[in-house]
Amino acid sequence: MTAFTGRREFITLLGGAAAAWPLAARAQQSRLPVLGFLASASQAAYTSTAASVRKGLNEAGYVEKQNLLIEYRWADFQYERLPTLAAELVKRPVDAIFATGSVVSAIAAKTATSNIPIVFANGSDPVQYGLVASLNRPGGNVTGITFINSQLGPKRIQLLRLLNPRAAVIAVLVNPKNPNAADANTFEIAGRDVGVEIVIVNASTVPEMKGAFDRAVEQHADALLVHVDALFNAEGGSRRLSPWLRNIGYPR
Repeated sequence: MTAFTGRREFITLLGGAAAAWPLAARAQQSRLPVLGFLASASQAAYTSTAASVRKGLNEAGYVEKQNLLIEYRWADFQYERLPTLAAELVKRPVDAIFATGSVVSAIAAKTATSNIPIVFANGSDPVQYGLVASLNRPGGNVTGITFINSQLGPKRIQLLRLLNPRAAVIAVLVNPKNPNAADANTFEIAGRDVGVEIVIVNASTVPEMKGAFDRAVEQHADALLVHVDALFNAEGGSRRLSPWLRNIGYPR
């Protein structure tokens, strides 16, 4: 387990999962190994992610539809669908699962199987959410990469205060359907430590994001911190988030 350092390290993890595929399955020349791609996001939002995974697998000698099949499952930001999608992959069955787009996809995969190798990539603490026993010894059938974004949240509160010493209120955008919404208390503690009020604004869909920003303005927020979530990442990447912020007065 390690913090994310690059695509090569990530592909190494997937290669390790491939090595763990059942020998009997790999011995059957008529049956190609199958990788399950489980994403909490939409296909459109994660087009580049899927392409990067395929490119990395190609570099490792795996070419989709030639010597590898990939079963894609997209939750389209409806996180409640992930357990069903993960169960479909297990039933398929697949030989390994790549879980991406927030910790919730990895949790769904781990809940669905204790035997199929799982590789995750997300920004939350995998120990905190029960994915692995420890960072240096994951154990079980799950391993992956954490970007440690959740743990950096309180530090970002401190940085926002340094950037704007006069800030009295900082809004934090959180998806209540993501398990990492529980991190809200760490933001509030960090806010007290630097003398600012933390206002949690919730959104689990695109339409709800505008309402969340409006509430931040109503609470006279001087800055906004966006917590780790696949929906927010996708909207930020599509540049929808910035116009909304400008429309409601950010930056102040």
